[in-house]
Amino acid sequence: MSSTRNIHDQRLADAWATLKSHNDAGLPLDPDASRLAFVDPEFLLRRETRGIRFQLELLKPDLEQQARGIENTIVVFGSARFRDPEGAAAMVKAAQDAGDEAGARRARALARNAQYYDLARAFGRVVAEYSSDKEARDKLFVCTGGGPGIMEAANRGAHDADGMSVGLAIALPMEEAANNYVTPELSFKFHYFALRKMHFMMRAKALVAFPGGFGTLDELFEVITLVQTRKARQVPIVLFGSAYWKKLINFEMMVEEGVISPADLELFQFADDPQVAWNIIKTFYRL
Repeated sequence: MSSTRNIHDQRLADAWATLKSHNDAGLPLDPDASRLAFVDPEFLLRRETRGIRFQLELLKPDLEQQARGIENTIVVFGSARFRDPEGAAAMVKAAQDAGDEAGARRARALARNAQYYDLARAFGRVVAEYSSDKEARDKLFVCTGGGPGIMEAANRGAHDADGMSVGLAIALPMEEAANNYVTPELSFKFHYFALRKMHFMMRAKALVAFPGGFGTLDELFEVITLVQTRKARQVPIVLFGSAYWKKLINFEMMVEEGVISPADLELFQFADDPQVAWNIIKTFYRL
């Protein structure tokens, strides 16, 4: 039986090697009926095979995380544009030196929010330190979108404490590579936003949303809606940076207008300190 598997594995390896040599030679990948279906990019990228690609994006990160004992995550969202204080100051200086006043204004706005980078980094470290001496089933792992900014900071904090962390990156024109602090074996890239967001929720035991833009809002409100409608189990949802969130969204007005219930305000809590955010999660799970 084992020899049969070895022969089979070799045939699969040969199929991939043939495809790679074809690509390395710069030959076009024209449709080829004789090419094995699972090593045929022209076939796999057809509209009709989109469902197969969905399955692959569901399976690959799931199986890899299972293999490495990642079952419980703390998901951290936030702006990809925030930098650490040193990087933010350098951006301001570069814009000023170039005489770019509009660029300097944008850079100063980002510099005002550089504190959130350090706070997200501190939070990531707290999570990793908690898990360092726990049994595998009780460990909690930082999980981010794998990109720069707040995502990098949270992964970096876990890295500071020698902890593993997950990155679920999305293939975007402006964001090609994952940040350097995601555990390499847990650095995944997605084409489909929907599958990526599904993976955020599959293992999430809590969500911490730092200030961010459209992407952060999209991810935050999807999670709140899933919990509100009981499509997902209740988890702690922490809005980090109360001044930002309360200025951005008038939740009380939504209650007054009848579009949400007063009880919906209990779906999330505010925090301004990494330890406070962590205490919310600890209290919820009685850790």
